[in-house]
Amino acid sequence: MLTQPLLDKLVQLRLPAFRDGLQEQLNNPKYAELSFEERLALLVDMEITHRHDRRIQRLIKMAAFPQSATLEDLDLSASRGLERRFVLELAQGNWIDQHLNTLVLGPTGSGKSFLSCVLGLSACRTNHSVRYFRTSRLLFQLAQSHLDGSFHSLLASLAKIDLLILDDWMRDPISASETRDLLEILDDRFGHVSTLVASQVPVGDWFSRFPDPTHADAILDRVIHNAYRLNLTGDSQRKVRSPIPMSST
Repeated sequence: MLTQPLLDKLVQLRLPAFRDGLQEQLNNPKYAELSFEERLALLVDMEITHRHDRRIQRLIKMAAFPQSATLEDLDLSASRGLERRFVLELAQGNWIDQHLNTLVLGPTGSGKSFLSCVLGLSACRTNHSVRYFRTSRLLFQLAQSHLDGSFHSLLASLAKIDLLILDDWMRDPISASETRDLLEILDDRFGHVSTLVASQVPVGDWFSRFPDPTHADAILDRVIHNAYRLNLTGDSQRKVRSPIPMSST
């Protein structure tokens, strides 16, 4: 008689996995062989696992990755310039705990965005908050926030993210006001959280692309000097994965 009210109360307490597990135990006689403590431990483990999985899914959704990219799908062949052991170490997320940065570099089509999403997804799986942005779109969002008065709120939210991914870094011309906004973001994050920058532009060319050398120095100091580097090589991955066969002529 008490079974259904108990199950209903577990729903009210937001313990769905615990409830489902209990219902399974009540319907399956094999659990009668276990002690009360063993059965309770199983239910608690189920609820913890459920909550962990839900949190990971929330982190992945919040990250807003542009593509589905998993470590299992990553091509780690030597021809791409990737050292398997190094990439797997980065996927563990210790560099994020240490508040370091990572640079993903390489020519157009080399798979920088894919690798960035792989490392971002791995970070989510190790319980880190992540946000992915194409740099131009983040700069546009920052410009809009100046107009609607939400700039400082946006800065505060970006400062709390464990890993901020800036893709297509320095691909497009950058204005003085955009440079100042980037410096505000990176100044808040430096030494507290991590940033991943993906760029087809060689690091040596970054400085000259900023309109103000003082701001350029400050930004690069916060991005480069505490960063791991991944340099991608090889053929364009878009070409390699294209469903249309390439002509030999």
